Amino acid sequence: MTEVSVADAVRAVKTRTAIVPDVAVILGTGLGALADELKADVTIPYAEIPGFPRPTVETHAGRLLFGTLGRTPVAMMQGRFHRYEGYSLQQVAFPVRVLRALGAKTLIVSNVAGGMHPLWSTGDLVLISDHINLLGDNPLAGPNNDAEGPRFPDMSAAYDPGLRKLARDVAREHKIVLREGVYVAVPGPNLETRAEYRMLRALGADVVGMSTVPEVITAVHQGMRVLGLSIITDNCLPDALEPTSVEKIISVARAAEPRLAAVVRGVVEQL
Repeated sequence: MTEVSVADAVRAVKTRTAIVPDVAVILGTGLGALADELKADVTIPYAEIPGFPRPTVETHAGRLLFGTLGRTPVAMMQGRFHRYEGYSLQQVAFPVRVLRALGAKTLIVSNVAGGMHPLWSTGDLVLISDHINLLGDNPLAGPNNDAEGPRFPDMSAAYDPGLRKLARDVAREHKIVLREGVYVAVPGPNLETRAEYRMLRALGADVVGMSTVPEVITAVHQGMRVLGLSIITDNCLPDALEPTSVEKIISVARAAEPRLAAVVRGVVEQL
């Protein structure tokens, strides 16, 4: 996307709200109810924001909300975009550029993921410490806008250590089990084979999904602090693999969502 299209989107949003968000939150599959935590003043359908794609996945409502969590002004995306929907990674990450241009300095990304760590269980929350990009592309490919960030951004601490510590502290305070590990992004939309799970685990990944990484790369490129959280919705142990379904995944996500909401709310309130 060009700088002009980001400006167009920003102008469209500013005609609807005067809120300048400090924090942006992206909600993944089955996590739309987290928006209930937000005291929302304004709701803007993605279709009314120039340049925003349209989500085609169940439970992705396709709305941008503005309000407060505690005293913190927040912009919250109910639904995200994926490569498997036919979008380029530049399109997938476009909303992050808009959110940064609107003022957000911190990005919190959430998702559901398959769990490959043998000691973790479905429903567990995972604090993302790092990621592996196997999407076959990069949202920064193409001409670089030096005003947004450097041509070769450093990714040695893509997931902010200070935010991760804060998340651990909040989870401990609420007696919430919070795992910590590596997220790997794959293109999808099919779930992985037994052999693929073995490969991904051997590469060093703990959880696997089809999102998040393009948004994080784009946010880091623009100097944002990033916190990432996953909910394990299915066990992906190749020697004990059982069939699953979108319905089962969403059910697990919704059951775990109150704990995710508690961590996100606690982090935002202490920023």
